[in-house]
Amino acid sequence: MWNTLCREHKKRMSKTIRTLNFYFCCVILSVTFGTAQGPASASPEKIIIDTDIGDDVDDAFAVALALRSPELKVLGITTAFGDTELRARLADRLLGDTGHTEIPVAAGNSTQVSNTFSQRRYAEGGHFGRNSHPKAVDFILDQIRRNPGQITLVAIGPLVNIGALIDKDAQTFHQLLRVVLMGGSIARRYGDLGFSKPRGPEVEWNIKNDIPSAQKLFASGVPIFMMPLDSTQLKLDEVKREIVFQAGTPLTDALALLYHQWGQQTPTLFDVMTIAYILDPKLCPVTPMHITVDDQGFTRPAEGAPNAQVCLDSDSEAFFRFYIPRVIGR
Repeated sequence: MWNTLCREHKKRMSKTIRTLNFYFCCVILSVTFGTAQGPASASPEKIIIDTDIGDDVDDAFAVALALRSPELKVLGITTAFGDTELRARLADRLLGDTGHTEIPVAAGNSTQVSNTFSQRRYAEGGHFGRNSHPKAVDFILDQIRRNPGQITLVAIGPLVNIGALIDKDAQTFHQLLRVVLMGGSIARRYGDLGFSKPRGPEVEWNIKNDIPSAQKLFASGVPIFMMPLDSTQLKLDEVKREIVFQAGTPLTDALALLYHQWGQQTPTLFDVMTIAYILDPKLCPVTPMHITVDDQGFTRPAEGAPNAQVCLDSDSEAFFRFYIPRVIGR
C-alpha cells in the first residue's frame, strides 16, 4: 500500500514539474520574442511620402526602407516637381514589383524643369502603371482629415506640394503630426563629409527649387524635423552596394535596376535619413533651432523660438548597420 501511494505521488509530482517547465518555457519565449519584436499592441506610425522619385536614386532607397518597416503604415506616395505623372508611374511599378499595390499613388501638379529623369525606362516599363492618379494635394488633405494629428508627412523632394497644401487649406495642414524633411544646409555644403573644417552652407536642392513653399513651411507652426546636408551625406559605396544587390529579393532587384539606370557610381542616400530617423531617432539626434529661409534659399539659424528640430550630424556607419540588414531582409 505504501509503495503504491509513493508511486502515485511521484507520478503527480512528475506531471506537475513537466507542467511548470512548460509554462516557464512559454514565459521565456514570450519575453524573448516580445523584447525582440517590440510591443504587439503598438500601432504603426502613419506616413505619406512626398517625393521627386526618378531623378537622383536615393528616393527609391528611402521608399524601400519604408516598405521594409512594419513600424510604419504608408498611407500613400505623392509625387512632386517636373513630370509628376511619370514619377507616379515609377512609384506604381516599384510598388507592384515589390508586392505593395495596395498603397495609393497621387501626382502633384507638373512643373517645367530642365533636369533629366534618369530612371525613365523603369517608369515606362512593367505592368503596374495605373490608368490615373488622384491629385496629390487633394489626397493628402483627405488623409489628414481622416487621421487628424496622426500623419507624418515625409518630404524628400522640392516642396511644391507642401506650398500648395498650405495655400489651399492651412487649417487642415496644421493637423499633421509633423513634417520630416530632407532639406537645407546649416554649416556643411555638398561634398563636405565632416572630415575637414566646414566650408559653410549652400543652397540645397529641395529648398532652392521652391523657395516660397519652404518659407511657408517654416512659418506654418507645424512641427518640423529637418535632416539637412550636414547629416545626410551617406555614401553607399561599392562594398555596401554589393551586399544590397546580391540579396536577390524583389525589392533589392528593383533597387539594383534603378541604380543602373541612374547611371552614376556612388549614391548618396540623403533622403533615406528621414525614414531612418522616424524608425530610430538615435541615428540622427536633433537640436531645437529657429530656421529662416531667405530669398536665395539658404536655411539660416536665427534668434527666436524654435520652429524646427534639426539634425546637425549623424554616424554613417551606424546608419548603414541599421539600413542594410533591414532592406535585405536579414
